[in-house]
Amino acid sequence: MSNMIYLGYYFKVQPLQPGVEILIAELGFAGFESFVETEEGVTAYIQKDEWNEHILDDIQILNSDEFDISYTFDEIEQTNWNEEWEKNFSPIVVDDQCAVRAPFHDKFDTEYDIIIEPKMSFGTGHHETTHMMIQHILKNDMANKSVLDMGCGTGVLAILAEMKGATQLDAIDIDNWCYLNSLENVERNNCKHISVYEGDAALLEGKSYDVIIANINRNILLNDIKTYAKALNNNGMLFLSGFYNDDIPVIEEECRKHMLKLSEKLERNNWVALKFLN
Repeated sequence: MSNMIYLGYYFKVQPLQPGVEILIAELGFAGFESFVETEEGVTAYIQKDEWNEHILDDIQILNSDEFDISYTFDEIEQTNWNEEWEKNFSPIVVDDQCAVRAPFHDKFDTEYDIIIEPKMSFGTGHHETTHMMIQHILKNDMANKSVLDMGCGTGVLAILAEMKGATQLDAIDIDNWCYLNSLENVERNNCKHISVYEGDAALLEGKSYDVIIANINRNILLNDIKTYAKALNNNGMLFLSGFYNDDIPVIEEECRKHMLKLSEKLERNNWVALKFLN
């Protein structure tokens, strides 16, 4: 990992929304793996090994008359990550209750204070889906519950769930970088009940939870909902995000097949986070 090199693309987007949202979605399909929304647009990162000079050829929004998008890019060695994040990462506060900040930010006067060294992992709280999942966790009882954070990114959602009283937590991500980053953040926030694993839904075999949080993407969710349903204890809560308002019917239909009922919806810039009960 020590010599992994990334390219950073710095996009300026007008109008910002829905331009940034569409751009991130298209870049994600092209292989970009981490995004930081900025005041002018978005910064996107891709591993140099995954990059080629035609990487942006299929990004349709760049050819759209409705948006004015310009960009620069450069190569970033891993040693420069802290500098990159300090430029791009501003703290957030969700519902006046939970702050997500980097170690170099001042502490907030909030009930929950989460320190994340984001590096390359998705899940700083800035993205709409992470923000809404934090809202769901804040609103729901986590005391003494067993919790799964699937596609954990930085581990921020598992960390908050433990802060809210969950006593047995698993955080899983298929990406090695996220796995290592979650381990680091779990330790940084003095969490004692979170186990971090590298892998996918196959790891859930034989496991069960009171609460399952999955902030991934539509296609993975559709594939894995049956696995989550099987792993959810009676009277359990399933929180799903990583998709748009238009995707709700297919997600809800798949959940219904597995006796999961939609109970609450949060929406932010056309992204949604749903709560299901069994």
